[in-house]
Amino acid sequence: MSLAARGGERGQGTVEFALVTAGLLAVVVACGALWRSLEGGLFVEHALTAASHHVQGVAPGAVADVFLY
Repeated sequence: MSLAARGGERGQGTVEFALVTAGLLAVVVACGALWRSLEGGLFVEHALTAASHHVQGVAPGAVADVFLY
């Protein structure tokens, strides 16, 4: 098939390559941001903060009921 016959398909491969490259770059950047958050202890800090607030607000009888069930 000649170039003239293909018409609008001439840049399709380039566009697909650009889209896949942009998607891959976004995944790499997201993984890097997640790695930094995990390495910095951000998720552990939030989990400890949330757990301490939850335990403080629960009556001692409710905790005993859960563990003795």
